[in-house]
Amino acid sequence: MIAYAGILAVVGVFIFPFLTMVTTSFKLPTEVFTLPPTLFPETWTLENFGLALAAMPVERYLWNTVVVAVLSVIGTLISCPLVAYALAKFEWRGRGVVFFIVLATMMLPPQVTFIPLYLVFDTVGLTGTFWPLILPTFFGTPFFIFLMRQFMMSVPDDLIAAARLDGASEFRIYWNIVLPLAKPALATIGIFQFMWAWTDFLNPLIYLNDESNYTLSLGLYNFFSENGIAWGPLMAASVIFTVPALIVFLIGQRFFLSGLATSGLK
Repeated sequence: MIAYAGILAVVGVFIFPFLTMVTTSFKLPTEVFTLPPTLFPETWTLENFGLALAAMPVERYLWNTVVVAVLSVIGTLISCPLVAYALAKFEWRGRGVVFFIVLATMMLPPQVTFIPLYLVFDTVGLTGTFWPLILPTFFGTPFFIFLMRQFMMSVPDDLIAAARLDGASEFRIYWNIVLPLAKPALATIGIFQFMWAWTDFLNPLIYLNDESNYTLSLGLYNFFSENGIAWGPLMAASVIFTVPALIVFLIGQRFFLSGLATSGLK
């Protein structure tokens, strides 16, 4: 009983800010700072959403964010399983060293690579476009490679050996045997990448300088800087920003939890 009470208390700590954001988005301006404060509005209104939609081109920001997030997920699902398969199921000289390097890059703060990456993309003329936000995912992400590798280690070697004896090519083994078994892990890294791309603020801030290319996170920051006191519309814009990512997580929750539970097993 005490354990359940503790779990509910922790859940409440995380849910309360989200619930406050949602209910504030439906409050009249006169109700936002009432004393004593109230969680739910006395009069529910959609006025804040209209003000938020009128203050910034949400449709454009939403489309930009969807493009970046979807292409980032595609890049991740193409590159990371391939590298993970090579590290998990191939015997080749230097495999341990390469895997160590992959693990070592996980310890490297992303801020360390910002300047070199910016110089590279600026040299080839890609700054100001979506490509700096998308292209790196097609070259693999260390954490996702590690996650997929751990999952693929649980795929029986005898199954792969039998397929090789039957004359199956390595790509067919990878495509028809390993990937179908790795669906939970694929869903996990796909959801992780979608969340990261959807909520990413620093990279769009560095690479995007045209307002028409802004993602939702950057547009929300711009809205906050221009409408910092209008808390109702700001919370409404935050709800618009949050809901799509929440829906994606809820849809893939079953695969997500399954992938986390099994990716560390061997």
